[in-house]
Amino acid sequence: MSGRRLVLAAAPTLALLVAGVVLLVVDRRTITVSAPLGSSLLIAAAVVAAVTTLVVTWWAHVRRASSRAERGALQSAAAEHRRFLDRLDHELKNPITAIRAAVAVSDDVTPQLAAIDTQTTRMARLVGDLRKLGELQTAEMERVPVDPGAIVTDVAATIRDAHGRDVRVTLPSAPWPLPAVMGDPDLLFTALHNVVANAVKYSDPGDTVEIRGIERSGRVTIEVADTGRGIPAADAPTVLQELARGSNARDRPGSGLGLALVRTIVERHDGTVSVDSSEGRGTRVSIDLPVGTG
Repeated sequence: MSGRRLVLAAAPTLALLVAGVVLLVVDRRTITVSAPLGSSLLIAAAVVAAVTTLVVTWWAHVRRASSRAERGALQSAAAEHRRFLDRLDHELKNPITAIRAAVAVSDDVTPQLAAIDTQTTRMARLVGDLRKLGELQTAEMERVPVDPGAIVTDVAATIRDAHGRDVRVTLPSAPWPLPAVMGDPDLLFTALHNVVANAVKYSDPGDTVEIRGIERSGRVTIEVADTGRGIPAADAPTVLQELARGSNARDRPGSGLGLALVRTIVERHDGTVSVDSSEGRGTRVSIDLPVGTG
């Protein structure tokens, strides 16, 4: 229990104790106040103390039980979600493979068959991504000190090589560089790469894409900002969810799992992800991680 709650719970008892002591002291010095009144107040204080202790203990027990129930519900929901992804993967894998095999052995190449092949390839990739997302939620994860500045630099170079886009990088050097975080370097690279790749995908070649890093209050925050098309206000609250895509993103390929994967990776590292966006102006995605070296 916090100190403030303890003081509030003990206040009635303390008041009665003080009153009883004062009256007993007054009783010894005068003859106008009866001793039984002070004694009665002391007895009442003892009763209140006992009741207060019982209530406080009961309330703490209720809070602990509630927390356990909430954790249990979250764990149960997560397990059910993983089972759903596993079942989806199992049910779709075989028919998708059969369709792609049938298309591959067809003699006639028609626009219809090409469209079927394209869509089944997309579905196969989507199912694979869902499976990876489900596995990531429970898989063992490496925990080593990771230099976030190095991750940022590697991601920027990879994006430059793959997309030919210049990515501005702003990292602190004074009074010191970004401190290390504990985690899996490959997963953290994947998370940041997904965010930057999204920024490039939904912006034009002349738009700005920046990666910024800052340390504050024992946390490292990596921001990826762009001046691209942005996210419609109605879609912004759901873009971190699985299969969610902005209504203005239909002209670009994607499964809607990129940011969900980012969120899962960051949460596995005890961090948070937030998205701020304005349609037509750009987007900022912030990844916040705790500082730690083991």
